[in-house]
Amino acid sequence: MSNAIAAAWQRLHHLPAGRWLFSRLVCFKAPYFGSVRPLFVELQPGYAAVAMKKRRAVQNHIGTVHAIAMCNIAELAAGTMTDISIPASHRWIPKGMQVEYLKKAQTDLVAHARATLPSTWPDDAADLPVTVEVLDRNGEPVLRTVITMWVSRKRG
Repeated sequence: MSNAIAAAWQRLHHLPAGRWLFSRLVCFKAPYFGSVRPLFVELQPGYAAVAMKKRRAVQNHIGTVHAIAMCNIAELAAGTMTDISIPASHRWIPKGMQVEYLKKAQTDLVAHARATLPSTWPDDAADLPVTVEVLDRNGEPVLRTVITMWVSRKRG
């Protein structure tokens, strides 16, 4: 892990309120994700786990976690994991998202993002598929998605 986000995680995650502080820092950089009040649980190259509480602000009209709130936590987990997984010479952006809503989300949730990382990163741009499974408190999947990240070499 060689970038600023990875360095912040390494410095903070083991401290008593470190994961909370790290989560706030990520939301400062990307404010939209603050709407789901994420809490990073784990972060390493190829894997991230991000939790969110079921609360009124993320519920739909039937009292379950809104589908888009689940997509937000999935994209945050996938994007942050991608950010710390790619070399400093590269950048990324989400290119597409295929989503399956598996069941009503009636509890707190955890998004688990996973990617198989190449042994060497190509000079040409390439897709990096990131699979995210959002699990409820019982460990049952409520959403599954594949987010295609477009990874390319930085210019200049």
